[in-house]
Amino acid sequence: MTTLLARNADVLVTMDGERRELRNAGLYTEDGIIKQVGPTAELPGTADTIVDLSGQICLPGFVNTHHHLNQTLTRNFPGAQNNNLFPWLKVLYRVWARTDAEASRVSTLVGLAELALSGCTTVFDHSYVFKNGNNVDCQVEAARELGVRFHASRGSMSLGESKGGLPPDDCVEDEAVILKDSQRAIEKYHDASVGSMTQIALAPCSPFTVTASLLKESAAMARHYKVRLHTHLCETLDEERYTLERFRLRPVDWMETLGWVGDDVWFAHAVHVDDDEIGKFAATGCGVAHCPCSNMRLASGIAPIKKYIAAGVKVGLGVDGSSSNDSSNILLEARQAMLLARLRLGLLPPEGPRKYMFLSPSHPVRASEWMTAREALELATVGGARVLGRTDIGALDVGKCADFFSLDLNTIGYAGALLDPVAAVVFCAPQQARTTVINGKVVVKDGEIVTMDMRPVVATHNRCAARMAEEAAR
Repeated sequence: MTTLLARNADVLVTMDGERRELRNAGLYTEDGIIKQVGPTAELPGTADTIVDLSGQICLPGFVNTHHHLNQTLTRNFPGAQNNNLFPWLKVLYRVWARTDAEASRVSTLVGLAELALSGCTTVFDHSYVFKNGNNVDCQVEAARELGVRFHASRGSMSLGESKGGLPPDDCVEDEAVILKDSQRAIEKYHDASVGSMTQIALAPCSPFTVTASLLKESAAMARHYKVRLHTHLCETLDEERYTLERFRLRPVDWMETLGWVGDDVWFAHAVHVDDDEIGKFAATGCGVAHCPCSNMRLASGIAPIKKYIAAGVKVGLGVDGSSSNDSSNILLEARQAMLLARLRLGLLPPEGPRKYMFLSPSHPVRASEWMTAREALELATVGGARVLGRTDIGALDVGKCADFFSLDLNTIGYAGALLDPVAAVVFCAPQQARTTVINGKVVVKDGEIVTMDMRPVVATHNRCAARMAEEAAR
């Protein structure tokens, strides 16, 4: 049995059913499972590993519900800095298709390390360009090497330009190959047990990159194996125009005809939805991965997150691909989620009798309309766990996985903000995690990755990125 004791936290945020915020507290774990949470004086006196959280705030590990880790190879890509979604994709498809096994491994490590340094302990990745030797195995093995809880997707693109899709024909795969490899990935890697470190989802890329038949076949396979389904949906008005012109249906209605609504489905972005579609998500159990930084970067729009929450829709955070965000910092994403929800208050017309929002003192914004810091933290923790269908992560409670991180409260960035240190985590500029523990093992210590040496990984990553860009330019 391997034990870990974390103690003396100035504040420990449980996110359990009681949403406790404990002072001078900690937790005790055995074999990666939390056995005790409470005041330090009530915890065991020793363990195999002891983490001193003095002067720090401790939170449940954040859950990232949408990413494209291989896209760390095309961050800040010169030809795609000032585009919205469709032209941005057209610039990058052929670059991504040059991702080989080496590049996939190091890009996965870079993205996961950056996430762990911002407090993320569970990561879903949506890879869908499997050409040139890249495969799910590269990513799963990298996540295991680093020690991050990982939900991988066997994503796919099968609808090339010649058949009415967006990607070039040489960037898509044959559907029989996709389905065969999807089955292989599930059978080899999916672990549905409590505390699982590796799970697989099936994730055809989007309505404009796959066929209706692949969506149907993927849904049937996922339900046979009891794995989850994921895709991009309602990200931009371009996508809405595409489904209306091609299928005479809005994106949500079209996906419903293919069996793509249900408690085992979640959609990335879901920006352009109406009230009926929000109600459909709530009634059927569909989840949403909210990616505010990416939505701003590509000028996609502002997702109606407060409406989702009010309707009971499952919502988590996603940092999205590092080519449309240029970082993998989930603390930044939580802050942007709060700020963007507040911006939406001032951009949209109010409901009911009010004609103005906060421009008129006689018509103030209701308290429930504000996105609070604690709501943003819920999206990042228990919200993300619900979206991924996990009941064993997202909170610091007995029986949950020992996934947590801490932030140093005595930094310049938090100076003057400590009357409410929990809210400071979101309101203030994102700080780097002091400690990150995943499955009861220390992955970040004193602000550094300790499970492997990242310096040669970064060097290899930069070499791969330069090679891919050069080859694509020829």
